[in-house]
Amino acid sequence: MESYKHSFRSSTLENLGLAVYNTGYQKCGCNHSWGPATRNHFLIHYISSGKGLFRSDGQSYSLTSGDLFLIFPGKISSYSADYSNPWEYYWVGFNGTEAQRLVNLSGFTKENPILRLPKDSQVKPLLLNIYRGRGNTPDAEAEMTGYLYLFLSRLIQTREQNRSSFGLRDYLSHALRFIQYNYASEIGVSDIATYVGISRSQLYRAFIAYFNISPNDFLQKYRLNEACSLLRDGMLTISEVAGSVGFQDPLYFSRVFRKHKGMTPTEYQKSAIASKGESETTRVINI
Repeated sequence: MESYKHSFRSSTLENLGLAVYNTGYQKCGCNHSWGPATRNHFLIHYISSGKGLFRSDGQSYSLTSGDLFLIFPGKISSYSADYSNPWEYYWVGFNGTEAQRLVNLSGFTKENPILRLPKDSQVKPLLLNIYRGRGNTPDAEAEMTGYLYLFLSRLIQTREQNRSSFGLRDYLSHALRFIQYNYASEIGVSDIATYVGISRSQLYRAFIAYFNISPNDFLQKYRLNEACSLLRDGMLTISEVAGSVGFQDPLYFSRVFRKHKGMTPTEYQKSAIASKGESETTRVINI
């Protein structure tokens, strides 16, 4: 199958706020692939036709026309065109002190590096304008950066329109998914609110309305329940359990655990192991 590629790579990256690293478009052949490898900048692809597969962080995404995928700096990623219907895509690579903030506002996350846009999103012309403005002169760099801002602005605008149609349940669903995937890390209520895209006070009201508990208390109880599961297994020390559920200070973990469970983690573990042993003995006798 015929394949073509048009691209540009900047040789001067002096704009510390936002700078275009590379841009272009390509109609891929059926055997075209890239990676696994990493990039030192953000790289967004917009699929204008065809299909393909994107892989990042152990996850695979089957993508088609209208989808975008983002490769984060330092993330091992790969992608390949579908054999029977290889994709055509437009891309822009960029970085700078403003880049992460704009990426966050657009809706991309490391947990979900995919966006699906409505058919009337008109992002293809915006990406094409970045390519048409290519060059290493100051005026060309300013033109490319201007079109990059317009492209990212369109993504942010689309996210805001989608978010306005979200209900309370949608926000909570996103919040619970974030907690489920990140409770073992040092996250707090601000991180949850930022991921969901609402304020801390809005998040608080949502949790109170549906769970009658604050987001912070919900996160703490979720961590403690996960800790109980690890303690029952008996494979980790108390310090290891604490670290595995997001408590960096084992002593603080023990105090919180005792407050909520009425016993120390060590007492809970011993009781759980003893109960497990008794049930195993009963099972053997019954056999």
